Amino acid sequence: MKNRSNPILLSAFCLFFLPALSSAATSSVPREVEDEREFDYIAGSEKGPTHWGELKKEWEACKNGEMQSPIDLSSRRVKVIPKLGEIRRSYKPSNATLKNRGHDISLQWDVGSVGSIKLNGTDYFLHQCHWHSPSEHTINGRRYEMEIHMVHVSIDPNVENKIAVVGILYRTGQPDAFLSKLMGNLRSMVDQEGERKMDVFDPREIKMGGGKNYLRYMGSLTVPPCTEGVIWTINKKIGTASKDQIKLLREAVHDYAEKNARPVQRLNRREIHLYNQMKQQHQINPFLHH
Repeated sequence: MKNRSNPILLSAFCLFFLPALSSAATSSVPREVEDEREFDYIAGSEKGPTHWGELKKEWEACKNGEMQSPIDLSSRRVKVIPKLGEIRRSYKPSNATLKNRGHDISLQWDVGSVGSIKLNGTDYFLHQCHWHSPSEHTINGRRYEMEIHMVHVSIDPNVENKIAVVGILYRTGQPDAFLSKLMGNLRSMVDQEGERKMDVFDPREIKMGGGKNYLRYMGSLTVPPCTEGVIWTINKKIGTASKDQIKLLREAVHDYAEKNARPVQRLNRREIHLYNQMKQQHQINPFLHH
């Protein structure tokens, strides 16, 4: 008699074991500090960015790290790398939680519930996105009005670089459709530390420029513990958001700083790689034509 799999047992396995495996695999992934009382962005503060590395031993990378983020994405340091390839993303809608983390506003999903992107043959699952204003990264010295970070994690125990962040810069302009869906909840959370369960949110609505034109470098988390080994992908296409959207995201944060952007860090000997699908056949640096 042939052995046949029991569909009920198989469903139970997927329902209970796989989420537990994902949770266990991501438990070792370095996380951003979520308690705003431990650090801040206030200029001259004893807990400000210039002192982060002195506040705790496990935050020493904030001061001594050689691959810190954010950086200035200078065209002088860019190398065109055709083999990087287009960013492949496979997202889907899922329930989310909106959090006022004190130093930023974060929209979080359960790891694995909304899909992933594939980098260097590895799947990185979307965990959360959050916003900084003004932007943390600069392009040729120019700082934009806002930046979103889409934080992905790998659950593969054999992968060295566990975190991959996709960043998108925004200038003031037309309202951002994804943010428009959050505005009502954000207004009710102004200066209110805590979280709120949300309806289904689809990360595919975050405009990533198709993943065909981006910059890539190795860096770190931009908040304590400033862990290094983070794969950064910055979309070259600049998005737009309205003045009201940008203002509300900043006002809603439960802090007393005028901004929540870490100063630009030294590039040191790192390279900045560029992928541009439309211009790879030309022997020019398409970054210079921004």
